[in-house]
Amino acid sequence: MTDTQTHSQDRELIPRVLLRAMGLLVCAVLAIVTYARIADVPLSATPPAAEITHERAMILISDGVSGAVSVLSPEGAVIARLDATQGGFVAGVARVIDRNRAQADLPAHTPVIVTRRANGRLDITDPATGWSADLMGFGADNASRFARLLDQP
Repeated sequence: MTDTQTHSQDRELIPRVLLRAMGLLVCAVLAIVTYARIADVPLSATPPAAEITHERAMILISDGVSGAVSVLSPEGAVIARLDATQGGFVAGVARVIDRNRAQADLPAHTPVIVTRRANGRLDITDPATGWSADLMGFGADNASRFARLLDQP
């Protein structure tokens, strides 16, 4: 084969029609999102609203990237100390909160609020930054780690 034939075959690895279809798909998605934002279409994939049945303030202190984390009450009493094998998800959430607070130039170790709702869902909110997450979105196993912290005496 000559260089011209090889070059011609390389150009046909992705057919022109497919490239145009992908471009059209991207434009369609952008148009739909733009319409939804301009028309103020309500969000449809949000967790169902329910009453708060239990909530607890706690301070999450991650030791860095190892996965170990200390969970304290706002008064400083130890709720739990999780080593690297137990605290991976909790430590990951603590790192997200720490990063958000550092970007906003806020104190690192202030309480977050973990909430259990009547429908069984759990969420976490950082009052300092306004960040929140529905913990069920990370899977039942990860949410159960926070449920255990919520139930600790």
